[in-house]
Amino acid sequence: MEIIGNRIRIKPIKLDDVYEMKNWGYHKNTLLFDYNLPELTDDELRQWYKYKTRGFNRIYYSVFNEVNILIGYLGIKNIRRILREATLGIVLDPNYVNMGYGTEIILNYLDYFFNNMNMKTMYLEVAKFNKRAIKCYEKSGFTIIDMYLDRFFDQNLNLEDPYYLKEKSSFVIEKGKIYNYIYMMKIDKKTYLKEREKLNDRKY
Repeated sequence: MEIIGNRIRIKPIKLDDVYEMKNWGYHKNTLLFDYNLPELTDDELRQWYKYKTRGFNRIYYSVFNEVNILIGYLGIKNIRRILREATLGIVLDPNYVNMGYGTEIILNYLDYFFNNMNMKTMYLEVAKFNKRAIKCYEKSGFTIIDMYLDRFFDQNLNLEDPYYLKEKSSFVIEKGKIYNYIYMMKIDKKTYLKEREKLNDRKY
């Protein structure tokens, strides 16, 4: 299986691809440090790969650009085949964000998800402070349907950090613990098919 777009190719993830992620750049934004895969050892990356690829309710893919550089991965989890729905996740090498790749990847995968897999609904979850990602998802046709609080991954976050201060309204501190707001977003097949031409006409 391979999904081919104008500038991207989406293929089932392999362990060698995961090792290649160690060469990715780093997010300078401290709120995104948990996406910095280069921090992981080879053994941790093997365990990460095994976790992502085991079970029947998740599928993960590698994403390559037009010159065959691994620029990201995406996956669907919580696959519910009877209801024909799943939850999307996508991560890009920080060196390749803000280049339109994210939107192109999502649009091509949605086409495969709805038409080849014959699914009905795609969900995703994104931190409220991650405005760049939210813009990409909205550009791809997703809409916000809910919001909830979740425990933030870094409980030692510096509360004087400029990235935190800029997005302070996205956080709640309660009883010494740090929580952040998460948006639940959704797109269904009917909406996607209706909007597909308009989405494909947009510039990535």
